[in-house]
Amino acid sequence: MNQFTETPGVYVSLDSLIRLQHKARGFSFLPKQPVHSLLTGRHASRLRGRGLDFEEIRGYLPGDDIRSIDWKVTARTRKPHIRVYSEERERPVLLVVDQRLSMFFGTQVNMKSVTAAEVAALAAWRVLSSGDRVGAVVFNDTETRDIRPHRSAKTVMEILTRIVDQNHKLSVNSNIKPNPDILNQVLEKVVHLVKNDTLICIISDFYGITADTRRFIKLMSRHNDVIISMIYDPSAKGLINAGPLVLSDGERQVALNSSSKKMRNLTHDMFKDRLNALTSELARYGVPVLPIHTSEGVAEQIRASIGPH
Repeated sequence: MNQFTETPGVYVSLDSLIRLQHKARGFSFLPKQPVHSLLTGRHASRLRGRGLDFEEIRGYLPGDDIRSIDWKVTARTRKPHIRVYSEERERPVLLVVDQRLSMFFGTQVNMKSVTAAEVAALAAWRVLSSGDRVGAVVFNDTETRDIRPHRSAKTVMEILTRIVDQNHKLSVNSNIKPNPDILNQVLEKVVHLVKNDTLICIISDFYGITADTRRFIKLMSRHNDVIISMIYDPSAKGLINAGPLVLSDGERQVALNSSSKKMRNLTHDMFKDRLNALTSELARYGVPVLPIHTSEGVAEQIRASIGPH
C-alpha cells in the first residue's frame, strides 16, 4: 500500500463506501417509468415484462379481474378464461466491478476506479435494503475475486473490502501491466457462473471491448437481466485544454498536446466509438447502458439521468 491510498478521489476508503449506505435510496436504475428499481431482486423489469411469473390459464370465477381474461382462449373454448400470475420470485444480484489500471485515471474529482467503487457500494446497499441477495466479481489486471450472493450486511462488507483492497493496489509506479483481455475472461466466467433470473450489473470503463464482449453480455441477457454502468472521465467527451500532457498506462507513455483542437476531437470520437459499440447492438437485446462520469456524485447522477424510484 502506498502513502497516497487515503487521498480522497485518488483512492477509495472503506469508511466512505459504508457511508454511502445513507444515499442508497430514492432512485431506480431503470429509465423513467413506474416500476420498481432494477436493483431489487423482486424488480418489475422492462427486460422481464410486467414483473410477474405466469402460472396457468384457468376458467373465469366470479370476482376475478376481467383485465386478466385471455381473449384468445376464451374465443376458442367459448368460455371465459383468465391468465393467472404470481409475484415474480426473488432474484440474486451480481455486481461485476472493474479495478484495472485503465480505471486509475481522472481529471476531475475522482479516478474512474473510485467512481466504479461508489457505484458498486450504492448498488450493494440498495439491494440489501430491499431484502435481497447480493454478490460480486471484483477484478483487476491480474486477479479475480468472487463473493457469492447472500442477504447479509456481512456479505456487503466483504464486497466493499475486496473492492478497497484491489483499489489500493493501483499505482502508475507499480509493476502492474495493463491486461485488456481480462475483461472478456471475467465476462465469460460470469456467463458460466450465474444461474437464470439473476440481475447482473457490470461496472467498468470497458477498456479492451471487442465483439466477444458484446457476445458474452448477450449470452448473459438471454436468461438474466443485465445493466451496464459505463464509467468515464469527462475528458473523454473532449480533452481539456491544459497544454502539453503526458499520459501513461503504467507501461508506456505518450505526450499529447491538449491545446490541439484535432486532438480534443480525437479523444471525443474515441469515447463515442466505445459507447456506441456497447449501446447500438445491446439495445436490441434490452440491455440498458448507464454512463457515469467521475466529476459528480454517483447517486446524484443516477437521480438526474433516470429519475427517482
